[in-house]
Amino acid sequence: MNWNNLAQEVAAGNQRSIARAVSLVENGVDGSTDFLEMLQFHPNIPVIGITGPPGAGKSSLVNALVSHWLERGEKIAVIAVDPSSPFNLGSILGDRLRMAGLFTHPNLFIRSLSSRGSLGGLTSGIIEVIDVFRHAAYDKIVIETVGVGQSEVEIAGVADSTIVVSVPESGDEVQTLKSGIMEIADIFVVNKADREGAGRFARYLAEMAHGRLQNDVQVIQTVATENKGITELAGAIDKDTARQKQSEKRFRLLAEKAARLILKQRMTDIDTDKIAEELKVLSNKPGFNLYLYTKRFY
Repeated sequence: MNWNNLAQEVAAGNQRSIARAVSLVENGVDGSTDFLEMLQFHPNIPVIGITGPPGAGKSSLVNALVSHWLERGEKIAVIAVDPSSPFNLGSILGDRLRMAGLFTHPNLFIRSLSSRGSLGGLTSGIIEVIDVFRHAAYDKIVIETVGVGQSEVEIAGVADSTIVVSVPESGDEVQTLKSGIMEIADIFVVNKADREGAGRFARYLAEMAHGRLQNDVQVIQTVATENKGITELAGAIDKDTARQKQSEKRFRLLAEKAARLILKQRMTDIDTDKIAEELKVLSNKPGFNLYLYTKRFY
């Protein structure tokens, strides 16, 4: 494997090389760390996280936003994180069929990743995959999470701007949501806003955000399947990403990403299959204590 040639091909925008690089770094193959150290990062490329409960219309919203940006001549990378099987960690949904009409666009790269059992709605190699796209100089990188509820707050640790998508019917659930996923939003989207109660729910979200002193949080109403509100949402995203470049959040995000990479490197010598075999024997013995067992790995 000539990693230097691969890095050059990725920087040149060769989509086959980009796809190969994503697979290699996601799977952590030998030499991929050296490859990552070769990359030239473009720190001003915004990473936009789109999250929210199942059924909120996240995929339709991503489709509409991407179409809008492509019409502006921008180069977009989309990372769609799908649920995985708890047994083989493979992706259940696969590529986003709703974006089928965009697959052949030369300025768009779509990649589905399996969450591989992650409880946070992402995948363990998300940071490395993002950096491959940054090396390829895409104008925007969009991450759509799996839609697993409050545990999706992990997206706030990797995205410059986090968009939380909901629907008017979510009003009954907001007391539960606001203690978790609702607090991470830079932008709230009330999708399917042609339904009854959309305006009332949008006002409630705005009041909730301002009551928590998050005066910069924007609330946008959309009907993604009809492209309504998409121009306004795209403008809100541009405004927020420009603001984030000057905020302390940018440096906190870098620190969070550094901590994740450090933790991942320290875990490389942990063999869960070997641990499982040991626990088959030890866990049935009287006085077994999992905390004492794990202490040997510290």
